[in-house]
Amino acid sequence: MIKLYFWPTPNGYKISILLEELGLPYEVEAVHIGKGEQFNAEFLKISPNNKIPAIVDPSGSDGTPYALFESAAIMMYLAEKSGFRFMPTNMKERYEVLQWLSFQAASMAPMLGQAHHFREYAKEKIPYAVDRFTSEAARLYRVLERRLSESEYLAGEYSIADMATYPWLRSHKFQGQELESYPSIQRWYSAVRARPAVQRGLAVLKERFEKNKKPPTGAAWDNLFGNKQFAGSEISSDDKAIR
Repeated sequence: MIKLYFWPTPNGYKISILLEELGLPYEVEAVHIGKGEQFNAEFLKISPNNKIPAIVDPSGSDGTPYALFESAAIMMYLAEKSGFRFMPTNMKERYEVLQWLSFQAASMAPMLGQAHHFREYAKEKIPYAVDRFTSEAARLYRVLERRLSESEYLAGEYSIADMATYPWLRSHKFQGQELESYPSIQRWYSAVRARPAVQRGLAVLKERFEKNKKPPTGAAWDNLFGNKQFAGSEISSDDKAIR
């Protein structure tokens, strides 16, 4: 059974949704990022960048346990291992998926995350940063809108690219965006949200998410955005392991 190291964030949901779509058995290991559990020594052995999600597959390609971090890589691995489900075997079609997956990982996630951060979490409101990243978020939404006005899903058929992108758009209001302004995105968003596997993936640790809706403060803010985050890789190996 695959072990999913998870916290209810957009990147975490990408993997829980895919596992549900694939119907693969998995168990969830909660990594409370507000409490700094991502810096624990045992987790750093699996995810050296101290980020969730990560997985451990007890039966990797050579039959031995295999640990993997970075959500896009995890999605490609699971899709390929499952017989190229939601990621085509045809090279041209596969790279249609991978380019939109890469667009999500390299552009959407960083820029939408920055828009959300400077609009909601930053201790000091910096107008330049708010305007810069809100405008960039809008530009990226327009890229998606153009694509989805031409195609039902990002790569034609429903794929890991859609599963990767959808969780990041759930916080559109915090990114300064309204889905009503993007009718093609709104149509696609509703179609993805209606999928039973997506709903099951979003239900993982839902009760923990409900308790953590307020903006982080104090130690939680430091673990997520402050000095603890930047010193995370220096945490002693004697620190308590992930439970």
